[in-house]
Amino acid sequence: MDLLGEKLLFTALFVILLLGIHGTQADTMVTGTVFCDQCKDGKISLFDYPVNGAKVTLSCSDKNGQITMSREESSNLFGSYAMRFDGAADLSGCSVHVSGSGEGSMGCGQAAGPAQSPKLMFRMFDMEMYTVDALLAQPPQPMEYCSTSSNPPPLTPPLTPPPNSPPPPPPPLASSPRSPSPPSFKLPPFPAFPPIPSLPPLPPLPPLIFPEPSACPSQKWRMPEYKCYWRGVNRDTKVAVAFGMVAARRYGTDITLWNGLHGRGDPYRTLLREGVTALLNSYSSLQFSYNPLAVITHMNLALMGGSNRTVLLTALHFMRANSGAGNVTCKFTTCK
Repeated sequence: MDLLGEKLLFTALFVILLLGIHGTQADTMVTGTVFCDQCKDGKISLFDYPVNGAKVTLSCSDKNGQITMSREESSNLFGSYAMRFDGAADLSGCSVHVSGSGEGSMGCGQAAGPAQSPKLMFRMFDMEMYTVDALLAQPPQPMEYCSTSSNPPPLTPPLTPPPNSPPPPPPPLASSPRSPSPPSFKLPPFPAFPPIPSLPPLPPLPPLIFPEPSACPSQKWRMPEYKCYWRGVNRDTKVAVAFGMVAARRYGTDITLWNGLHGRGDPYRTLLREGVTALLNSYSSLQFSYNPLAVITHMNLALMGGSNRTVLLTALHFMRANSGAGNVTCKFTTCK
């Protein structure tokens, strides 16, 4: 393709893309995450974690402070939430805050940090995406390990000794310095996962498709000890489904492949019996005389021919292939 052809193709694809996007309905998405502020210090630290089930409210007000729009969502297992609005909503006067706790919040949500304003990430083809800085949910009391680090005791200046006073005695020697013990803390509890239900035992796998030639007559396919070799179709598959509308007009829509295997005494029933057998053999052996598409094609051509001679001739061809033509045997073994 020359350069001009490539440019024309790119232009056509771009116009189609624009038309497809322009036809979509405009919408607005607001996303963010809620964290548990365990130390209640108003910032995310090492011990803070995402809150599941926190209630998040987006409120929009006009110049007079009247609420014009409000939407509430709950955070998921990873602390994330998403709010969707139809159309290009104006979120310039909106704020998002943690409004409460729900199931799964693990008690973190009794108090909330400051509200945040949505920030526009991009606007394209009447679609808008806003993000919100991390929201903070807080427990009723800060955790124990936060008390010493968040509120250290005030430092006092050393006392100045009076003049001409004797020097203070040296401090007693310690046998070994003792290092301060690290503060203890506890990790937030993890949500309990539902129990895994017991699965029923899997059915036995069907035998593999024969890579070598295999041909089995209709009598073999009717035997219950070889039922595991049915593949691609089953006994209840309708003849109309397996062979199409031409077969449906001739045999009806209720007859099954299992019924067709028992046909005899009539040219069209003989054709159906041998055609079903050939179809099963084609699904079972990679080197059968006919592949599935060829079986269906020859079956429909015979039905459209309109003469008993054509029907019987096609049935005889199928019967010869199903019997192995004198040099191919049936590779069936008893199903387990």
